[in-house]
Amino acid sequence: MPDFKFWDAGAARELCCAPDYPERARQALREMHRQVGDLLVDDNGVAQRGVLVRHLIMPNGLAGTPGVAGFIAGEISTWTYVNIMDQYHPCGRALGNRAINRAITPEEFTEAMDAAAKAGLTRLDSRHGYRIAVEL
Repeated sequence: MPDFKFWDAGAARELCCAPDYPERARQALREMHRQVGDLLVDDNGVAQRGVLVRHLIMPNGLAGTPGVAGFIAGEISTWTYVNIMDQYHPCGRALGNRAINRAITPEEFTEAMDAAAKAGLTRLDSRHGYRIAVEL
C-alpha cells in the first residue's frame, strides 16, 4: 500500500526536502506492481494480493493529482485500486506556509476525482460517494 504524495519535484523539494521523491515513487510503484499486480480481493472484500495506492490531495493542487493519476493509468494499470484521500489537515510548520495552511475544499476533492477518472482509472475508493461516469 504505497503512498504517492507529489508529482512535481519542486513541490516535493519545497515541502519535504525530497526533490527526487516523484521519480523514486514511480520506480517503487512500477516494481511493486511488477511483483504483485493489481489488487485482488476475496468474496468478503478482503485484500489477498496486489497494489493499493494512496494519494493525499493537497491544497492548491500541490500533490499533482492529474500527473499521478495519468502515470498510474498509463504506466501501471487502469485497474489499479486508488484511494484518493481528502483528509489533509495542516499542523506544525504547515500553518505558516500559505500554500498548505488550510484543508482542501470540496471543489478540490471533486477536481482530483475527476482527474483520476479522466486519466482512465476505474477503481477509485468509493467511500466518499464519488462515482465515475461511464459512457455507453
